[in-house]
Amino acid sequence: MRYFIHIGYHGTKYSGWQKHPGVLNVQEVLETALGGLLKKPVTIIGCGRTDAQVHASQFFFHMDVEKEWKFDLFFRLNKILPDDIAVFDIIPMDGLPHARFDAVQRSYDYFIHAYKDPFLGEFSSLYLEKNWDLEKMKAAVALLPLYNDYRGFCKSPDRNEHTICNVSSAALFADASGDKLRFQISANRFLSKMIRIIVGRLLDIGRNKMSVDEFESYLISKETPAIIIPAYPQGLYLSKVTYPYLDLAPRSTFAVLRDQDNDWIKI
Repeated sequence: MRYFIHIGYHGTKYSGWQKHPGVLNVQEVLETALGGLLKKPVTIIGCGRTDAQVHASQFFFHMDVEKEWKFDLFFRLNKILPDDIAVFDIIPMDGLPHARFDAVQRSYDYFIHAYKDPFLGEFSSLYLEKNWDLEKMKAAVALLPLYNDYRGFCKSPDRNEHTICNVSSAALFADASGDKLRFQISANRFLSKMIRIIVGRLLDIGRNKMSVDEFESYLISKETPAIIIPAYPQGLYLSKVTYPYLDLAPRSTFAVLRDQDNDWIKI
């Protein structure tokens, strides 16, 4: 029987989702916990990868279990997992749906705060800047759904079979004071560090260190710049994963930094 597991995690302590020897990662923590509870090795397949220190307010993985358990797996799994990983749902699935390959859309949020706040340091990226040029940043963001080849926003494009990403939406938000920014983007797929590279360019535009035309030139020419500096990882969240057969609302509200209070104003 195949199960989809709906989770969220705070990525600060982890070297990303994917299992790598010698480093702490989310996948291995979950496989170890599940293997201990089910009394046999368990292999799980995630809906994607996240970089070190990147968060996921919504994430899915699938696993195959031959014999159904006779105890409350949801309760026990949450009890033994560390506080920075939470299980929201365990969903039995018909057939063999794939957590990674069947996803039709992924959405990410990137949060920025422009003042030092000890309570935001692990949840949002600090950039001590004032007077962002939000109109120019907005103009650059509006270009993203108009193009689909993001080779110019990928550090190692040749490692990919292709660099086509169909961006369905992109938007920029700010709070009333302008001290917090939020960038949101949705697409069928993303390249490694693509969103952090885009945000890094948007920040350059906001500081008037890059023009909107120069930003667009990377989308048109598809050339990878010699120097690419991605934005910090801790502001990035995988916030929504959608399947043709499964479309659940994210369960974690703090991960969108009080979005439920309508604090964000679209630029």
